[in-house]
Amino acid sequence: MNTKHLTLPSVFMISALALASCADSTAEGDAPEEESAASATPTSDAAAVEPTDRETHEAGGPSPRLAVTYDGGVAVLDGATLEVLSEDEAEGFVRVNPAGDGRHFFLTEGESFRLIDGGTWGEPHGDHDHFYTTDPYVSDLTVDGPAPGHVVSHEGIGTLFFDGNGEIHSYELSELSDLDLGSEEQLETEVAETQEAHHGVAAVFTDGGRFETLGNEDERNGARVLDADGEEVARREECPGVHGEAAGPEGMLAVGCEDGVLIFDGTEFTKIQAEEEYARIGNLFPADDSPIFLGDYNTDSEGEEPMTQVSLVDTASGEISTVDLEAAYNFRSLARGPEGEALVLAEDGQLHVIDPETGELTDQLEIMAEWTEPEEWQEPRPAIRVVDDIAYITEPDAQTLHMVDLGSMEIINSAELDFTPNEIAAVDGRAAVGAQEHEGEHEDGDHDDDHSDDDHSDDDHSDEDHDH
Repeated sequence: MNTKHLTLPSVFMISALALASCADSTAEGDAPEEESAASATPTSDAAAVEPTDRETHEAGGPSPRLAVTYDGGVAVLDGATLEVLSEDEAEGFVRVNPAGDGRHFFLTEGESFRLIDGGTWGEPHGDHDHFYTTDPYVSDLTVDGPAPGHVVSHEGIGTLFFDGNGEIHSYELSELSDLDLGSEEQLETEVAETQEAHHGVAAVFTDGGRFETLGNEDERNGARVLDADGEEVARREECPGVHGEAAGPEGMLAVGCEDGVLIFDGTEFTKIQAEEEYARIGNLFPADDSPIFLGDYNTDSEGEEPMTQVSLVDTASGEISTVDLEAAYNFRSLARGPEGEALVLAEDGQLHVIDPETGELTDQLEIMAEWTEPEEWQEPRPAIRVVDDIAYITEPDAQTLHMVDLGSMEIINSAELDFTPNEIAAVDGRAAVGAQEHEGEHEDGDHDDDHSDDDHSDDDHSDEDHDH
């Protein structure tokens, strides 16, 4: 195993030159420059501090934070050092997703989405941004409803989907940072409903329209698009088992089916058919400016055989190609790299790199010993998340988190944890596409909803993982 410790890539290095242009070292409070947010006291001490009393520190660039769930709680870690900054208890099986604004997470806990401040953000300052950190904070702010499911952000708007009643709660990403987490203030959301409750997903547009899946508690079969008045403008029901929403370039939205992929191009739906009669693509992963989605590929309708093939869905050619890794993987195994490369963390312990244009396996790196997917989807298994050129990979059997430089294909840091990691989510401290534009519009009182030039592939679409 190729491992280096205490060597950080350039994306995480803090340069004194980045701070030289502005002498103000804090955004709030008077913390000395030599203090670091990484020195925050985890868990109980941090929880006793009011959120408004947390010290703020200026950083030399974006400072990623990771949220990692485990049995009985959630931890937030520094993305550069892998130091645990906070731990908080949570009851039952919990899940975690980025909220979409580059700073916050939503913890799925019981019958609610709970907001977590990851404690990292950026603010525009002339022709550049300044970046700041503070202690993470698990708030009491929740959005409640039965069977909370997927979290999606699109064009500066976040969407929370409740499988139990089909409710769609949407919010502007720019509003999250304005919330007073120490008060009883709640996140105001716009609420809509699907035709029937089901395990689904939705994306809300800036003009008030929305994309939503179709189905009921027995089956899911397609998707539709509604305008701002709630009138249906497009529908396609030829997508059995619809799941795995992702956004591509030029306003494209895609969902996986049990026999291919359904594409909405901003005007109408088209279906890209798989060759096999049953070929479930339940999770899709986009890359910036690429017409090709990476997806899983399950040809066993009984779910007894492990997946070894991944799909490359070319929306330009309308074709689906597959790559056989000759090693099993699962729903937490897939990601995209900084150049759009397809990444697959397989049960052979290797991180496999695939050229999405050719389907060629171009590289691999041993991360851990061979492992086997557990029978229950809630049980911990290795997972991968990518920020810039860094892949974060959990190894539950060793209670370890690895940090991989995708440029050099080396493990550059590994941290042993006091808990067994399950789910992992990441925020990078940069304002998401659309978040700053929305923020500026509200300050000026101008609510222009025309965002046709937004790069939708930058949006965070956390509609992945399992079926309930």
